[in-house]
Amino acid sequence: MSAARYAVFGQPIAHSQSPRIHAAFGEAEGIAVDYRAIEATPAAFAAALEAFAADGGVGANVTLPHKEAAFALCATRTSRAQRAGAVNTLLRKGQAWHGDNTDGAGLVRDLTARHGLDLRGRRVLLLGAGGAARGVAPALLDAGILELVVANRTPERADALVDAMGEPGRALSAYWDALREQGDFELIINATAAGRGDGAGFSLPLSLVNSLTTAVDLNYGEAAIPFLAWARAAACRNSFDGLGMLVEQAAESFQQWHGVRPRTDDVYAALRARDALLVTAD
Repeated sequence: MSAARYAVFGQPIAHSQSPRIHAAFGEAEGIAVDYRAIEATPAAFAAALEAFAADGGVGANVTLPHKEAAFALCATRTSRAQRAGAVNTLLRKGQAWHGDNTDGAGLVRDLTARHGLDLRGRRVLLLGAGGAARGVAPALLDAGILELVVANRTPERADALVDAMGEPGRALSAYWDALREQGDFELIINATAAGRGDGAGFSLPLSLVNSLTTAVDLNYGEAAIPFLAWARAAACRNSFDGLGMLVEQAAESFQQWHGVRPRTDDVYAALRARDALLVTAD
């Protein structure tokens, strides 16, 4: 029988810091960890996941573009995964997968514990309505924000996410092309791939920003550069990438798999020191 294995699935996946993070967690906690990155196309994801399980895979993280597909492949799910309609953490139970979503918990912990933000009473603009956005939306509402406005270039996707939240009047959708009509926000979160790798940059109305605005990209590394450049040009008070969220959601996954929640500050600091360009949640 193969040794217990763990992995992160995505496309692309070569950039992923998850193997390094889980190796560091394991070393700090004295736990041997076999964790690797597996690239799979959307069409091949289900088969790749089953092959992984057959080869001793007992736990996995899931990143773009597979989070909603992973949700559909789970036999059981946590309440937060059910509410999000997306899964980023898998645990093998018997012959089936159990799904959770640790993205939202990771983002809220990063923003509040690491960066000292008080999310209560804030108006929040969430850009995007895919798996990453679905993962963080419920946790933001639970953290006490005043209002969540979701904007997506395909309006129907934003409407579906808002409907899934079940909080009419507090979770709202907006047309991307009419964002300048939405007023300003204390928190703007990019959960899209807009501007990634196309050289086109990232553009939003400056009217979205006020003197307290924090801008957060759920991407990290080069993928976060366009949005963070816009945030600096717009004079946002703070701007962060998704590396901290990545580390915190990984710690949540690690705890589910190994029974202990690792400390995260040293791992986060080491990743920052290793590469100053690390600036999305896996």
